[in-house]
Amino acid sequence: MREWLVKRRERTRHLIELGGLVVKAGLVDLTDDDRATLYGALITIADKLRGEDRDHALALWKRKGNRAFEAGQAGDSPLTRIDAKGERPIG
Repeated sequence: MREWLVKRRERTRHLIELGGLVVKAGLVDLTDDDRATLYGALITIADKLRGEDRDHALALWKRKGNRAFEAGQAGDSPLTRIDAKGERPIG
């Protein structure tokens, strides 16, 4: 297979996986699939990562993401297992 085709398929898969995270986080439903709102939110995240709190934000978001992935492995939705702050299970 041609190298450019392999690279294109790898890129396509990567983009699909990233889109899946947006859906998994509930952002599509919470924004009524408003692309401008989603893009604005992502720009806000990027701005935060350019600031002084970069390391703290990355560490916090990584912990929340890992917890959500772990909760999802049990077959439960991460959104029902983790509270709004992502700090402890609900219930």
